[in-house]
Order: sequence, then C-alpha cells, then structure tokens
Amino acid sequence: MPKEINEIAERIKGLREACGYSREQLADELGVDRKVYIDYEENGENIPISLIYEIANKFGVDFTEILTGVGAKLDTYHVVKNGAGKSCSRYPGYRFEDLAYRYSRKVMQPLMVTLDPSDAPAELVRHPGQEFNYVLEGCVCVVFDDKELILNAGDSIYFNPTHPHGQRCVGDKKAKFLTVIAE
Repeated sequence: MPKEINEIAERIKGLREACGYSREQLADELGVDRKVYIDYEENGENIPISLIYEIANKFGVDFTEILTGVGAKLDTYHVVKNGAGKSCSRYPGYRFEDLAYRYSRKVMQPLMVTLDPSDAPAELVRHPGQEFNYVLEGCVCVVFDDKELILNAGDSIYFNPTHPHGQRCVGDKKAKFLTVIAE
C-alpha cells in the first residue's frame, strides 16, 4: 500500500475523531456500507477520491489538506453565508477548520461578543494567527483591509487578522457574535 494513501486514511481518522464521529456514524451519513468504510479507514486502500471530497466537504476542511496534510494558507478571508459550512457534532454550526485547528495549531477559547447599535466602532487591531467570527444575532460589520463586510445571523467569516481589523454593530438591534482566535 502506498505510504501516501495510508497517511490520508490517518488524517481522515483524526478528523473524524476530532469531530466526535464513530466510524459507523460517518459511514451512515455518507451513505457508504459500514464494512466498506471501515476497510477504507483501517487499510487505506482504494479510497475513492469522491469519498475523500465528501468527507472534506462534510467537515468543512480544504480537500487538499486531507490529501497533502498541509493546511491551506489563508491570505485574506473566506466568508460562509447563512451557515453553509458543515457542522461537527460537538460544536453545532461550526466547521472543523474554524474551531479544531488539529494540525499543529493552538486554539483559544471561543469568546462571545455583544455589540450595541450605540457603540462606537472598535479600534482596529491586529494579531497573529487566524480569526473566525460567527454571527448569532443581529448584523455585524467586519472591517479589515479597507473593506467592510456585512454579516447577518448565520454568516461566518474566517480571516487572517494580521491586517488591522475590527467589528461594529449595524442596524438598530444588538448584535451578538462568537469569535475564535487561533495563534
């Protein structure tokens, strides 16, 4: 068996476990016979590319990250509209890459932020790592790179925060969002 295929199977197993899925649960959700799926994962042989793609899509990781083991570089930002990211069981609504950072990344505890329409815009800040914001209520404007992106409840943004950035409430109701920073 080629070493690369075995490593892909190991990454799939690690991803599945980090997201709280048993082999049987994942096989059922993917519509693959349990015995066949377990054989793919244990032996790493004959894993269809289409199945690897489905697994990457399910957990919201970059397809090439599963194939190569190298995390995709994020130069600017990636917006997921209306919760289109795939969820994992322990963090409903969040994608694996947003919260787990399994591949040699450190995660800080998620922080809940509430913004009032009367609040002055936050000072622009910068810090190393990656940042993920998920809007729970209201409407949040994320400002960075001289751009303003309006996110509504259910939208998320994943970006490189080494550029000056900040968030403010837009609209006439309070806004609430979850932020996760990985160093």
